[in-house]
Amino acid sequence: MSELRPSPISSTTDFEADGCQHGFLRLPYSRDDSAWGSIMTPITIIQNGKGPTALLTGANHGDEYEGTIALFDLARYLRPDEINGRVIIVPAMNYPAFQAGTRTSPIDRMNLNRAFPGRPDGTVTEKIADYFQRVLLPMADVVVDLHSGGKTLDFLPFCASHIVPDKVKEAESFRLVQAFGAPYSVKMLEIDTVGVYETAAEEMGKVVFSTELGGGGTSTFSSVDRTKRGLRNSLKAAGIIKGKPEQLPTQWLDMPDADCFIFAEHTGLIEFCVDLGSMVAKGDSIARIWPIDRTGVDPSVLLARRSGIVMGRHFPGLVKIGDCVATLGEILDRQ
Repeated sequence: MSELRPSPISSTTDFEADGCQHGFLRLPYSRDDSAWGSIMTPITIIQNGKGPTALLTGANHGDEYEGTIALFDLARYLRPDEINGRVIIVPAMNYPAFQAGTRTSPIDRMNLNRAFPGRPDGTVTEKIADYFQRVLLPMADVVVDLHSGGKTLDFLPFCASHIVPDKVKEAESFRLVQAFGAPYSVKMLEIDTVGVYETAAEEMGKVVFSTELGGGGTSTFSSVDRTKRGLRNSLKAAGIIKGKPEQLPTQWLDMPDADCFIFAEHTGLIEFCVDLGSMVAKGDSIARIWPIDRTGVDPSVLLARRSGIVMGRHFPGLVKIGDCVATLGEILDRQ
């Protein structure tokens, strides 16, 4: 197999210099309104001597805002003398999607969080994935990817990591999840891990965690505030930001199997029978889906396939067949 060509993305910052630098990741992008144009993704690098590196990202999906706000804030206020090592901040890693307010890129309609490892000679999204895969991830010791529900999902506010083969890295990831101090902490099960950014980082042996801190394609004061506080807490626990983290209570949840996900088998108008945070038993009604092309027809009913707490739900009022309607978590003892 031939060696991959270099990434077309270049940084205006020096990844090895001490101090604080604000710059761009520049990706050449020729288009109708700019023949020699570029996509300019903001990046901040803050370094103070030798030490671990944290790679912090938001807007992996462009319609998720808590992480991006928290990272723009951190990039403005974090000083080199507050840290040990290096912090790399990319508030909007999928910058075209962020500008458009969409989950996927408006340029190639690709989902960055399903595009890894990417390609240096691929589409815009594949080039971004390739740069993170081959340039930024190898620099990192701790990888934090901040998500929320976007326009189509809403979640109980939680911080999460995955079960991985390396139990030392797994334990450290869950320790930082605990330190984040979100109202809920989750041992996360994914529907699909192929091409996912966190999977790419985990396969490199990084300490990795993420969040789902609300949804509906917006943010609130409380969702942004807990993101800012939690991020600093975790970086303090990792020894990258100086000081002791706040001790914030959190309830641990597990997602032990695929029955945690409930999918629509009909298209129509959704009526939920439970709210976020509700406790349900196996067989309980989760939602009803009303057909919208005629009256006098019974709705279809979606039932819980296991007991647990409703931790996520479909957000828009209309649902399509195959959409994830709800996710359930199993309550664990606090750790």
